[in-house]
Amino acid sequence: MVTMRDVAALAGVSITTVSHVINETRPVAGDTRERVQKAIDETGYTGDAIARSLVMGGTKSLGLAVSLVSHPYFAELIAAIESEATRNGYSLVLIDTRDTPESEQTAVRMLRSRRVDGLLLTPSAGAGGSLVLPELKKLNIPTVLVDRLTVAKDIDQVGPENVQATSGLVKHLAELGHRRIGIVCGQVGVATTEERILGYRLGLGRAGLKWDEALVSQSGWLAPLLDQDDPATAVVAADHLVTVGMLHEARARGLKLGTDLAVVAYDEVEWATLIEPPLTTLAQPVEEIGRTAVKLLLSRIADPQRPPETIRLAPSLRHRQSCGC
Repeated sequence: MVTMRDVAALAGVSITTVSHVINETRPVAGDTRERVQKAIDETGYTGDAIARSLVMGGTKSLGLAVSLVSHPYFAELIAAIESEATRNGYSLVLIDTRDTPESEQTAVRMLRSRRVDGLLLTPSAGAGGSLVLPELKKLNIPTVLVDRLTVAKDIDQVGPENVQATSGLVKHLAELGHRRIGIVCGQVGVATTEERILGYRLGLGRAGLKWDEALVSQSGWLAPLLDQDDPATAVVAADHLVTVGMLHEARARGLKLGTDLAVVAYDEVEWATLIEPPLTTLAQPVEEIGRTAVKLLLSRIADPQRPPETIRLAPSLRHRQSCGC
């Protein structure tokens, strides 16, 4: 194993000078810094992160506990978080929560064992938060909730605005003359699903339409909304994966989007303009959510006593023709 002593010998400087260059604890003359950096490159020296953390009082790493489902949204979110962390000189340690309370608790404790300086967490479905959040608060671990938010006011969190945005989709469909507007949701028990259903219900009320439980499918399937005596004529897809399933079902039934069935979707998809007609969507500011989450966490690490913040970032409407316009 290459040591700091090896780097110092090759560069012709003291071990202390190498330490100052690596840890940036004291200014070092430019030519000396260049010799040290060249020696590091030649030897492949990586240092001892654990030992350095004991000296510096931090690992310069952030933990991210999130469900690594096959979902483009989370892939984009993780990329944005990692980019912002790297830009601020931090590495990112990523662990899969598998979207279950027990796995989430194991993941968070594993990140804590790695001595990360702070945690970014997308809570699992159901009661997962009740297992993890009290523990993190009790231990004063700098934490930011991402995407799936709570009503709590004592923790930093950032995610999309779901209620008013979904209400707006329903309003748009109602203005086009639809009176049987349904919603298809995916995973039950997560905050984003509940908030989008609430927004759907709010939109119905604003449009003067009655709530009908038969027009709400929490199974992820479109079929229950169509196999009725008075079927839905317009549907809100609550997320990316639901949208895919809905399009398959509509195609299997020979339904033309925008004509036989109006469809709008929460979540932009990369192929939205490739289908016919193009899909009307709400595009989440995923990159901004990721960057903001890291900034919130670094602010919490720097100032543990500052008031917690909840930040909701609004999606933008990508108005196309699947809604019937």
